[in-house]
Amino acid sequence: MTRPPRPYFAPPRPRVIAHRGLALGGLLENSVDAFAAALDAGAHYLETDAHATADGVAVLLHDPDLRRLAGRDVAVSALTLAELRAIEPFGNRICTLVDALQTFPSARFNIDVKAKAAIAPVAAAIRDAAAADRVLVTSFSSARRTATLARTGDVATSASAPQVLGAVLGGILGLRALTRAVLRHVDAVQIPEKAGRVRLTTPRMLRAFADAGVEVHIWTVNEPSDMRRLLDAGVDGIVTDRCDLLAAEVRRRSE
Repeated sequence: MTRPPRPYFAPPRPRVIAHRGLALGGLLENSVDAFAAALDAGAHYLETDAHATADGVAVLLHDPDLRRLAGRDVAVSALTLAELRAIEPFGNRICTLVDALQTFPSARFNIDVKAKAAIAPVAAAIRDAAAADRVLVTSFSSARRTATLARTGDVATSASAPQVLGAVLGGILGLRALTRAVLRHVDAVQIPEKAGRVRLTTPRMLRAFADAGVEVHIWTVNEPSDMRRLLDAGVDGIVTDRCDLLAAEVRRRSE
């Protein structure tokens, strides 16, 4: 059965999906400035990551701790939002999910729920911003993804790791019915180009995904030659740190 189209997927393909925004020139990833730069560069979608603070606020950080970004061995979940924003040198630039959704009221967000504690805060932010039509909720964890969906209602979603594994197995074995069954409740698969030695973008695999009625978004692709090759292969979207380069290629192809 063909699912009705969602407003989230209304823009034309291929989809330029900005991985944590466009963090060039000293901009902090997953920040308002990085998101603004990505949209200015032509991104169609903003990919981001959500953790929760000790006081239950969904904040847009990829890592569970501050070691990489601030050299501090402290968990995000151990700090309140105020304490997090007091961390030097970047704390005052940390963005909450509700702030991002409200600052960019027409932007579409691809939200990766990174921790169990983030489930309720992510759902609350989506509801508070009335953003259900412009978010896609995902997680490597099926439990986190489904629990978030249960709190947000009918929003777009992409397959978690177990669904991807089952769908790929069906594609490899030529069992289209298995791939369709595994992906029947999702709108997209967001996958790397290869998983170990298995290439996930072969014509056979892409046909299997298309037959299941889902979009294929490949991450994380930063080389222009790889972008061109994947677009030629017919993928629906690319997740990239260089949305400026991908957007330029998409514009070139549309002229």
